[in-house]
Amino acid sequence: MAKSKLVKANKKIAEGVVSGYKKIEKGAVGGFNKIADKFVDNFLTKEGESVEEAKTRLAAEQKEREGIK
Repeated sequence: MAKSKLVKANKKIAEGVVSGYKKIEKGAVGGFNKIADKFVDNFLTKEGESVEEAKTRLAAEQKEREGIK
């Protein structure tokens, strides 16, 4: 019975840690993506081009420079 309580407590702690990590990860990645999108919008888009179109174009240009097609 003691092992059972320890296992349950350990599982509860692990779930809490994983949940906290996922929240932090989601916030950090979301924040980075917002900043990256704003940068692309301000400095790298061409006339009438959306942020997603600019990212696609930039990725294609990078592959071309690296010789990957």
